[in-house]
Amino acid sequence: MRAETGRVMGRIVDLVEQRIGNKMSRRSRAREVALQVLYEDDMNPGHSVIESDHFVRRRLKGDASLVEFARSLVAGVRKNRQHLDEVLIQSVENWSLKRMPVTDRNVLRLGVFEILFTDTPDRVAINEAVELARRFGTQHSAHFVNGVLDRVLKDAGDER
Repeated sequence: MRAETGRVMGRIVDLVEQRIGNKMSRRSRAREVALQVLYEDDMNPGHSVIESDHFVRRRLKGDASLVEFARSLVAGVRKNRQHLDEVLIQSVENWSLKRMPVTDRNVLRLGVFEILFTDTPDRVAINEAVELARRFGTQHSAHFVNGVLDRVLKDAGDER
């Protein structure tokens, strides 16, 4: 009886998470796809921008608003990468960008871009970045990303 109840409860939790996830994760999904493109940029700097755009459209199933959101994130990080990296270098202690895992580095670039250059509320940008780090990074990535972006936000607040 307990095993059956556990299976039923597990299925209910799965369905609720799936339903909530489908409602809440549309822009999160676009961020995930943007992160994948930025990862590719980092690992293969000479890859085709056209192929990246096809990838975005295919992964987001042609949803125009999500495709545009993901494109804006990718374009923004690409355009401002040098500045984003400078901000990150100033915000981390005893770390170089090259020493960071590729996933963490690109999650941080995405988070800093959203904090500094978009209308996304700062805490939303941080929470989204932490979730990406939790999902795609190492066991310590979420904590690391949270700490760095909190520092970026504090430093940006001091300058604003």
